[in-house]
Formats: sequence, structure tokens, C-alpha cells
Amino acid sequence: MSDQNRRKFIKVGGLALAAGVTGALSACSHEKTAIETPNINFNKNYQWKMVTTWPPNFPVLGEGCKLMAKWVEQMSGGRLKIEVYGGGELIPSLECFDAVSHGAIEMMSGSGYYWTGKIPAATLFSSVPFGVSAQQMNTWILNAGGLKLWEEIYEPFNLIPLPGGNTGQQAGGWYNKEINTIEDFKGLKIRMPGLGGKVINKVGGNSVLVAGAELFTNLERGVIDATEWIGPYHDYMMGFHRVAKHYYFPGWHEPGTVLEMAMNKDKFKELPLDLQEILISANLRLNQWMLSEFDAKNAIYLQKMIDEKVDIRAFSSEILDTLRKASEEVMSELISSDPQSKKIYEHFLAFRKKAELWKKVSVGKV
Repeated sequence: MSDQNRRKFIKVGGLALAAGVTGALSACSHEKTAIETPNINFNKNYQWKMVTTWPPNFPVLGEGCKLMAKWVEQMSGGRLKIEVYGGGELIPSLECFDAVSHGAIEMMSGSGYYWTGKIPAATLFSSVPFGVSAQQMNTWILNAGGLKLWEEIYEPFNLIPLPGGNTGQQAGGWYNKEINTIEDFKGLKIRMPGLGGKVINKVGGNSVLVAGAELFTNLERGVIDATEWIGPYHDYMMGFHRVAKHYYFPGWHEPGTVLEMAMNKDKFKELPLDLQEILISANLRLNQWMLSEFDAKNAIYLQKMIDEKVDIRAFSSEILDTLRKASEEVMSELISSDPQSKKIYEHFLAFRKKAELWKKVSVGKV
């Protein structure tokens, strides 16, 4: 930083500090100051619906949506109430996008890789194989320009997207055969969505889409050979340790999966400014709560698995290196076929380069 910039930085900081002191003194002097406020009709109430891609009352994911609805009602003094519907309760899970886009429903909770058939670039706001951590995804989206790009690709669909939670680092999945070399993926039928599934196909596996409610039965009966889900907490509750032999880490395909909260733009703009801000603030609270809840519960349930002698294994560095190369090929194919994906992925890579440098220095691994 030049001397001129340093002086400017100090001057601005000093002015901000002085303003804070002056404000505190003014408050003590009982002087009345005019404050501009939006015109709020406290007698008008709003009733919204939220649909989700998650099963009804699903732990953490569905639970978090209901918490958000509760926070909004409390902060708004009951002026905005949100009724939350799990997947299938009001509409099928994968119809959420269209229902909110068309304005039939006000908001939804899901994840970008569910909508790649409509917007290929949406998957980049969900998870990128060998991408970045949950913290870094939040940083990219909220503070480094990612949100503006996300808004651009959702604008034609009349949607306002926001990060509405994060699973954190996921597990690598449950396998009924040992994965000792990359050749062991050949012919393997594994439930894995998104870009990770394309990587599996690239190395000779066969990624399939299976509804969450059917995973246990399909794994038990051999319809699929392996599945990934989320992490120790949900995986334990799903009972996968009872029907699969090996639990692999890390989740290279989803290192910090973003969940989205999307609102119909017209419905959002109809709300008074204070209710708009309440919705955004409650969503940011949900975003942090969900990641923290996953971290807390995963730690507990990983220990339960260890205590119950679940076979927990790590992918070899050789396997991960090959999967990383396959991932690069998948990303190259995506950006060469879709200009939006190219623009967003290049922005993401530029952020990741800077973020990784800071991470290495800050943790002492220069």
C-alpha cells in the first residue's frame, strides 16, 4: 500500500470512529434527529408458501426451512408468515423451480444442480468437484461477486437466488466393493448427481439418479453398488452402514455444497422494504445455522460409527489424482458448450486462486 493510500485508509477509519463517538454523544444529549423510514402498513399481513426438494420434516434441511419461517414470523411481528411444504406435500420435489418461477408459489429451497436441464451453469452455485470449502463458497457468493452472476442467470426465470444453507464437506460414499484403484470404478453403479456423476462416468462408472427414499432398498438389493448422500449424521440415520461394507472419504465431488433459497422476484418486490430485509436476514441466519448444525451432528455421528466398528476408509492419493483430472475434463466440456458456465467458472477459478493463497499463508503452509 502506498503512503497516499495508507493515509487515506487511516483518514477514513478515523472519520468513522469520530462519527461513532459523535453519534454516541448526540444520543446522550437527547437531541432529536429526523430518521427516514419506509412507509409501513402494520395492519397488512402476508402469507407465503415455501416448497422444498427435501422430504417433509427432513433433519437439518427441512428443519432449517421451518426455523427460517419461524424467525421471519417473529421478526415481522406476525406480518409475514411462511408455510413450509416438503417435497411431494404440495408439488413434486423437482417441480419447485417452475412453480416459483411462474409465481404460483413464493419461494423454494433446493440446490442448483437440480436445475441443470434448464440452466447448466446453475450447478456451479451448488458444488464443483475438487472445488472449495463451505466457508470459501460463502465468501465467493456473498462477498466476492458470485451472487451477482447467480442473479444474472436466474433473472430470465424471474427468480432471486440466495445461499440458503451448506452441507459442508460431504463424505465420499458407501460402497459394497473395495475401491483400491481407479479400475474398481469400471461398471460400478453409483448414485451420484451433478458434476460428480459426470466424473464417475468419465472414469468408467455408471452414475444413476435415485430418489433419497429409495436409496437404502436399492443398496440392500444390489440395484446399485454404491451411493453418496451427505455425511455421517444423515448417512447414519438413513442406515447405510447396515447394508454397505465400506464408507469412503473425502467427498471430492461435493467439498462444500451450497443449498439455495430462491424467491419469485415479483412477489418479493410486492413486500414492504422492512419485510424484504427480514427475509434476507433470516435467510443469512439459516445459511450459517445449517452449516454449523451439520458440523456439530457429523462430529457426533462419525464417532458413533467408529464405536460401532463401521469400516471407514480413505480414497488413495492415486485415485483422487485421477478423479481430479477427470473432473478437469468434465469442467472443460461444460464451459466449452455453455457461455454462461464459462463466464462463471472463470470468475470462480480467479477467486479460488486468491483464496487458496490466503489459506496456505494463514494456516502456515506456504
